[in-house]
Amino acid sequence: MPSARRLPRLLLVTGMSGAGKSTVLDALEDMGWDTVDNLPADLLHDFVHGGAQCRTASVAVGMDVRSRGFDPETLGELIHSIEGVEGELLYLDCSGTELIRRYDETRRLHPLAPDRPPEDGIARERQLTSPLRTAADSLIDTTDLSPAELRDELRRRFGGDSDQPVLTIASFSFARGISRTADLVFDLRFLPNPHWVDELRPLTGLDQPVRDYLRQDPSWGETMDRIESLLIDWIPRYWAAGKSYVTVAFGCTGGRHRSVAAAVEMAERLRKAGFAPNVRHRDLASPPSDTIEADPRQSAETKELNE
Repeated sequence: MPSARRLPRLLLVTGMSGAGKSTVLDALEDMGWDTVDNLPADLLHDFVHGGAQCRTASVAVGMDVRSRGFDPETLGELIHSIEGVEGELLYLDCSGTELIRRYDETRRLHPLAPDRPPEDGIARERQLTSPLRTAADSLIDTTDLSPAELRDELRRRFGGDSDQPVLTIASFSFARGISRTADLVFDLRFLPNPHWVDELRPLTGLDQPVRDYLRQDPSWGETMDRIESLLIDWIPRYWAAGKSYVTVAFGCTGGRHRSVAAAVEMAERLRKAGFAPNVRHRDLASPPSDTIEADPRQSAETKELNE
């Protein structure tokens, strides 16, 4: 693949109000992009080309229901029709519960419900912007992302000018919610849980004793071999189909042992196979918890074996 893009990027940042558009634009500006928020749609071409000069810097434009000329049915086509740039559409999503919490916390009024509860505006906006979500080249769900984590995700996706697709291997805790950004999810809760081994409980899947413990189980190697073979086959197929970002997530109960070890090992395997994955551990910093680790799927007999 070529190491540099032939054209600068034009990124339309849109989605749900309160999902983090301002944070995204600030982060892109820090990465050297030209950015503007709430630009009227009829001024987009002039902003991109600025007096007919040839553009060299990438551009990010924020638009939402407040922007003049905001038409979800035609904006996607507009972005991709502008010559001299490579148009992309980024849709920011977020759960309704989290959006309500953010509006309550900031005391802001939803732009589509200035005189009604925010959930009314959220529902209306979700329906209104559904064509943009469908047409999006990439989607980021910010429900579980802190501002720092959102910036990290943006750096992975938009921090360079490489055409190389982005591959992320992630770990997470099912007890704290399934990964919302994953394209492929593998559930490792069938494996013995190191949490129930006293000397391993304070450690994580980054530590060699935990990885050695898991490798003692015959199903570990077999599972890793099968997933590796699947990913080596599937990931290039995703890229060939035009998907620029692929996230593979491993989940376990607490997100500290099995899923972390699997993400680390799979990243190592894929690097040897010629890929360049990023690794992200969503719940690694969470403290050990017997309550969380008491997965109802895990029988008393399995716990006894682990002890």
